[in-house]
Amino acid sequence: MKIENFQSQVCVSAASTNLTCAKGRAEMGLNMRYLWLDEYLLGKAGATKDLQKDWNWIRYHIGGKMFAAVCLGENDEPYYITLKLEPAEGDFLRKQYEDIVPGYYCNKQHWNSIKPDGSVPDELLKELLDKSYFLVLAGFPKKKQRELLGLSVCGTDCTKCTLLGSACKGCNESDGKVFHAPDGKPCPIYGCCANKHRYAVCGYCDDMACDIWKMTRDPSMTDSQFEASIQERINNLKGVCSYGVRL
Repeated sequence: MKIENFQSQVCVSAASTNLTCAKGRAEMGLNMRYLWLDEYLLGKAGATKDLQKDWNWIRYHIGGKMFAAVCLGENDEPYYITLKLEPAEGDFLRKQYEDIVPGYYCNKQHWNSIKPDGSVPDELLKELLDKSYFLVLAGFPKKKQRELLGLSVCGTDCTKCTLLGSACKGCNESDGKVFHAPDGKPCPIYGCCANKHRYAVCGYCDDMACDIWKMTRDPSMTDSQFEASIQERINNLKGVCSYGVRL
């Protein structure tokens, strides 16, 4: 598969953020296996991108910090996909795949570069990009991590709440003192997770969906609605906590 579709996608997205696509980029014929990469990375919560013109890198950020990059050559052909891994895992993978090398113009202990036309399986690359995203995210304070993820400690997406902006400022914005919490005190779930145990989210607790969860509910919900709410929040947190990175 040729790179023109990938680069056309990048160009369209870049244009929407006032980035300039180099002349002739869509004419490149270099093989590019991972045509899904741009859409996949921008689909992550809080992800943004820019074009670092001096380096000719398309960089992907979370909270202003880079977690992945597509390094482009003089003719705007991609020659490396760069991402962050734990040093031991990066070293192991470099020995398994000749297309994974120490990070190009990066800290070679923590960053790794992958050839865009190599033999690294798509699903493995997706897994490595996910790990890179969460490793960089873990560098932020826990409250900021939740804000970037768009989740509360219990996995609730506050933007879906009809009371947000009126009766409630949101879990993270109010330090857990949401509309249903005791007056002047945080929600019991927030108090346990963020204040007592210092977790970013409940997904790192072995007792997730504990009795505190079950006692903290919207009284307007039926039993079936409440159970569905718990399951949705568990699924949200599993997506955050499934890569072995402690937030």
